[in-house]
Parts: sequence; C-alpha cells; structure tokens
Amino acid sequence: MRIPKTVARMNKVVTNPIQRQWAPRLAPWAMIDHVGRKSGKRYSIPVLAWVDGDQLSIVLTYGRETDWVRNVQAAGEFGITRKSRHSKVVRPRIIPSDSPDVAKGARVPARFFDSVLTGTIVDG
Repeated sequence: MRIPKTVARMNKVVTNPIQRQWAPRLAPWAMIDHVGRKSGKRYSIPVLAWVDGDQLSIVLTYGRETDWVRNVQAAGEFGITRKSRHSKVVRPRIIPSDSPDVAKGARVPARFFDSVLTGTIVDG
C-alpha cells in the first residue's frame, strides 16, 4: 500500500510545518536533513523513524520514488534529529517491509506498506 500523492502534497503544505514543531524532540518522530541531488538545496522533512541499536528504519508511506528517498540514496548519507539529538545515517538502503532487518518498533506499521528505508546511525 502507498498513501496517495494528493495526501502527500497536502501534508507538505499543511501538516509538515506543524509536525516540524515537535518532530525533532518526540520519538518516533524525527527530522531528516538531506540535499537535493539536482538542485544542491538543503531540505528538512518530518518522518516517523524507529531505532534498534545503531539501525534506523523509516517506513516509506509514500513509496520508494519520493524525492527525499532518491536524494538520500544518491548521497549515501543523511542527517537525522531525533529526541533532540542530531546524528548521521550512512548506507541508506530500501528493504522489503517484511525483512527481519526492520527495527522492532517499525514492524507493525511496516506491515501496511511495501518498503522501509534503513541505514546505520553514526555520531554526527
């Protein structure tokens, strides 16, 4: 399953600015910082991110073809602020939502979607 693009566009304008207020501080919310692969512009978006040890899992509710997912894959890394702590995530990769590599906390929401972005958290 995937959330429709019309919902994504509405969230970008309405919901995301509101979520930016708490996402960096209130887990499982987090802020992803990435750079546009074509524009070079810096972006910051709220996501739901689960951590299991040094592994991060983000359920791809809008699918694997969103700009931010393609940007972090092209860069091979991205920044994340979660629980008011900034870190770097390296080696982002997309895995099936039923993979055993999905963080434990993300397994239930992942059941409703096709893919999960995972990566390794390193001190930022």
